[in-house]
Amino acid sequence: MTVVAQDTITITGVTAVGFHGVFDFERREGQPFVVDVVLHLDLRPAGNTDDLTTTAHYGDVAEQVVAAITGAPLNLIEALAERIAVQLLASFPASTVEVTVHKPQAPIPVPFDDVAVRIVRDRIGQETP
Repeated sequence: MTVVAQDTITITGVTAVGFHGVFDFERREGQPFVVDVVLHLDLRPAGNTDDLTTTAHYGDVAEQVVAAITGAPLNLIEALAERIAVQLLASFPASTVEVTVHKPQAPIPVPFDDVAVRIVRDRIGQETP
């Protein structure tokens, strides 16, 4: 019998200043973006060998997220989430990634706590690393 692994690595609250948004002042002044990621992958090789090369290095994942946030400006946080998901699937052995991008200082004219988009992408149709 084959057992399917349902393991995850979760990193929450990766924060950096980006220049994303549809308004000129957002692209000029920048604002903080907060990203949570969940990578779904088989962690049995890492658990059995204690070898970092058999898993997704948390520091490398976080650095890629920051690079995406601080990279070329985009209009929508949906596009930023897509950028992050594609990069993570291309760089790590995850079968699926969940990416949530928070824009806590979004220019909304009413009181709010947070604005976020969450996407889920899998390796189907993606280049393998």
